[in-house]
Amino acid sequence: MSSNSADKASAASEQELRLAANQYTNELKTVASKIGELENELNEHALVIKTLSEVPTTRKCHRLINGVLIERTVAEVLPALKTNEEGIQSTIKQLTSQYKAKEKSFIDFQQKHGIRIAQTPS
Repeated sequence: MSSNSADKASAASEQELRLAANQYTNELKTVASKIGELENELNEHALVIKTLSEVPTTRKCHRLINGVLIERTVAEVLPALKTNEEGIQSTIKQLTSQYKAKEKSFIDFQQKHGIRIAQTPS
């Protein structure tokens, strides 16, 4: 009877390890996805900044703020875009740092419990 309870404990432990590994994988995918989204947004900001830097500062332009299209001049919009770009870069650095820490934690978890993730054929 004790052998049966040991088997149940082993199966439960194995299932808990599998769930924890899946949770690590999902968290890593989520952070990587967010980093990708922000990198795309950063590229868009860089393109707009480059384009607006080449036109007169008195030229009118439009900016979408909270779903409302606002008319401003390039001189008013450009500093805000540069500030946003810096904020996005900072957020990407933070998320990258979080990703690396989570990845290291996952690798340590795998080594501690002798877990190998099966590679799916491409």
